[in-house]
Amino acid sequence: MSRFASSGPSQRQLRVSEQVRHAVSQVLQRGDVRDPTLENAVIAISEVRMSPDLKIATCFVSPVGASDSEGVISALNKNAKFIRGRAGPFLKQMKYMPEFRFRIDTSFDNYAKIDALLRKPEVTRDLADHDDDDDGGDPNPGDVPGHDGND
Repeated sequence: MSRFASSGPSQRQLRVSEQVRHAVSQVLQRGDVRDPTLENAVIAISEVRMSPDLKIATCFVSPVGASDSEGVISALNKNAKFIRGRAGPFLKQMKYMPEFRFRIDTSFDNYAKIDALLRKPEVTRDLADHDDDDDGGDPNPGDVPGHDGND
């Protein structure tokens, strides 16, 4: 195993992915893409993941207020080369312009599922029982230097 091997993205990948996210957001915000599916949709780009060689950018998007999110994703993928060309001026510093791939972002759905689980009566009861076990106070109130407990 190499000493440079890591499980997560490199700092360069993270920096470039953030620049690509801003560039794609600018292109979509300006309304350069002439597609009937995309004209009425508000698209939030939550994350961009770059491949290790920085040649593929996977953009995770959330269509806000769109009834057909799969249609928006297919329209973005259909216009990916056009978006790539329009994003070029924003990414002049890159040696190669990455290929854009668009995917639906399901992280918000996952957050909602976790939130719903935490709000279940069984879980709130268990959390309340756990809070009753603790007295909620400082276990050693006199151990704080300069604090004698008399205010």
